[in-house]
Amino acid sequence: MIRGLVIGKFMPLHNGHIALINFAAHHCDEVIVSMSFTDHDPIPPPLRFSWIEKTFASNTKVLARLVKDDFDREDLPWHERTKIWADFISKKYPTINVIISSEEYGSILAGHLGIKHLSFDPERTLFPVSASKIRKQPFQYWEFIPAEVRPYFVKKICFYGPESTGKSTMAQRIAQYYQTEFVPEVSKEIITTNDFTIDDIIKIGKAQTERVLTKAKTANKILICDTDVITTEIYSQHYLNTIPPILFELEKAVTYDLYFLFIPDVPWVADGIRDLGEDGKRKEMLEVFKTELEKRNLSYFLVLGSWGERETIIKQEIGKFISRT
Repeated sequence: MIRGLVIGKFMPLHNGHIALINFAAHHCDEVIVSMSFTDHDPIPPPLRFSWIEKTFASNTKVLARLVKDDFDREDLPWHERTKIWADFISKKYPTINVIISSEEYGSILAGHLGIKHLSFDPERTLFPVSASKIRKQPFQYWEFIPAEVRPYFVKKICFYGPESTGKSTMAQRIAQYYQTEFVPEVSKEIITTNDFTIDDIIKIGKAQTERVLTKAKTANKILICDTDVITTEIYSQHYLNTIPPILFELEKAVTYDLYFLFIPDVPWVADGIRDLGEDGKRKEMLEVFKTELEKRNLSYFLVLGSWGERETIIKQEIGKFISRT
């Protein structure tokens, strides 16, 4: 039996890695994919490991293994550094017959182990990408990010502010423009009046969070979200004079990369639930929304003016954001 070894951090797993592992599986009877991690990795190790396991779940040749990297010496030259690796590999794994890699260290490591080295796309001609480039600018290398990994890099954009300011309409319009998903204000699916309870508020918070996480799986680079859990907290305080603690936990579950604060300078439209139509109330609520963002040190862009002007502001800021992501 020929047993191969592929090592890496897979931070993140990308299509080049997948092709490398498939190449290894083609040439070996068994391939150990050894994913190293430290306590300071920018992408959580369990998440990275789950990407490997899910991607190769149907390939019985591939065995994923998780290894804590507390032995490496990055200050050493490759020849000395890989000696340490070879010693670890010899003790950690059953007999390895071949090292498969795209890196310059592959042949050196194989030499220390006295085994064969198979090189795959060392010049990066088939897959001109690296994990570090993806981490820095994921949208520029989107085509190289597997479907299983993309949700981690989806950027979430929140349309936020008082009622009747065009958030829902604009969320659908902007999502269509960028050919991506949008998350509606889920509370409208749960309640029909403002006579709701704490249990209703908790249900709304959970449902809003779950919808965001679900839609992120199929979003195209960005996910447009009509409202957030902070909004649920604001209305809970306004109507019930209390905020259930679980909402603060749910708030931590989703991080938004852009906030657009909608100004109530357009006509108020009744929908059966809205009851803050007076200008004074709308302006008062605007200050509440604004204060909650500032308390959290969250920056935001103001959305105001005509519907056309609102759309232009949003597209301009999202366009700038995408170009640098």
